[in-house]
Amino acid sequence: MKNTIKNIFLVFLVIVVGFSSYVTFMGYEMYRGAISLISIDDKIVEVRNDESYVLLEDISEDFKNAIVSIEDNGFYRHNGINVTSIGRAVLNNLKARAFAEGGSTITQQLAKNLYFTMDKKLERKVAELFVVYQLEKDYGKDEILELYVNVIYYGNGYFGIGQASNGYFGVNPMGLSFFQSALLAGIPQAPSVYDPLKNLDLAIKRGDEVVKSMIKNNYIDNPGEFYENFKRKGFEDLQWKKF
Repeated sequence: MKNTIKNIFLVFLVIVVGFSSYVTFMGYEMYRGAISLISIDDKIVEVRNDESYVLLEDISEDFKNAIVSIEDNGFYRHNGINVTSIGRAVLNNLKARAFAEGGSTITQQLAKNLYFTMDKKLERKVAELFVVYQLEKDYGKDEILELYVNVIYYGNGYFGIGQASNGYFGVNPMGLSFFQSALLAGIPQAPSVYDPLKNLDLAIKRGDEVVKSMIKNNYIDNPGEFYENFKRKGFEDLQWKKF
């Protein structure tokens, strides 16, 4: 009986190792194929040359705090991979019996947006990690955050914080108010769902989640007093662009 269990375990281990090796190899090949078309450095130059690109110093502190808080609060502490988030995502995926959650960091999301499709395939996630390693090695955290907010999609045809802030509110990114910042920071998780011009109620609910995350993560001084004001005013004072 013991030998049977041992043999089953060894067979299982061989299958797991073999599958992992295969996925890693395919992911590496995907990574090599992507950077053979354009290197990471050249890709970043291409992104920065876009006319709507905005430097981090020209973006409001509220928006920077909001996007980090809701998307990847450990961004400035980890090396591009958040093991805790990945573990939580794996457990949730097992419960859902589907690849529904990726546990991606801001650096991983940047890698995906620079090179890969949104297909939830294991080899794509592996390919992503090779890009993440190079990004974290060659670029600073502020540079990565700056690139990230300039490439992600904010719904309604707006790519990057420059297009989004001007498109939705008619202001440049430095001029974003607190609540405008919170609303925009909530959109990238699901742009088609949280597009405020199509689903304003859902966008505001998501903005509420962003604000609560900022309170939880200590981005707001005097959170008790602030939240009483927030509950009273909500997002009613958002100044929309006049279309």
